[in-house]
Amino acid sequence: MRRALTTLALAAAVGLALAGTGSAAGHRATVKTRHGSLGTFLVDGKGMSLYLFEKDRTRKSTCYGQCATFWPPLLTTGRPKAAGRTKGSLLGTTKRRDGKLQVTYRGHPLYYFLQDKKAGDTTGQGVDGFGAEWYVVGTNGKKIEHADD
Repeated sequence: MRRALTTLALAAAVGLALAGTGSAAGHRATVKTRHGSLGTFLVDGKGMSLYLFEKDRTRKSTCYGQCATFWPPLLTTGRPKAAGRTKGSLLGTTKRRDGKLQVTYRGHPLYYFLQDKKAGDTTGQGVDGFGAEWYVVGTNGKKIEHADD
């Protein structure tokens, strides 16, 4: 399922607050799992879905500026904690340009989607925006494209 992130959707999203995403620095991030229509995927400590960006080919994020407004990074102040079926050995961090630590899983920087409003929402799934596609992340650290992945 590939969906383009339209200019209209981007404009509408700009007016939405980032509050509630848990992306603010100042806490040690928790990554856990949730089971939904896409299978078992990664979420933060509040149950908000986490995504990978296919443009990120290394541990370093390529999502800055307007991209990071719509896809806020999952930030942490220290080593992230694993819960649920999350594998602690796959959790790590990468330093962003501003010096903040972004959580990684199997080397993929993790992000939220601004249009996800409540725990378990996956409205960013399959979106094509900012030069590549976005997917929720399975417990194996790979993208989940379909419910059978």
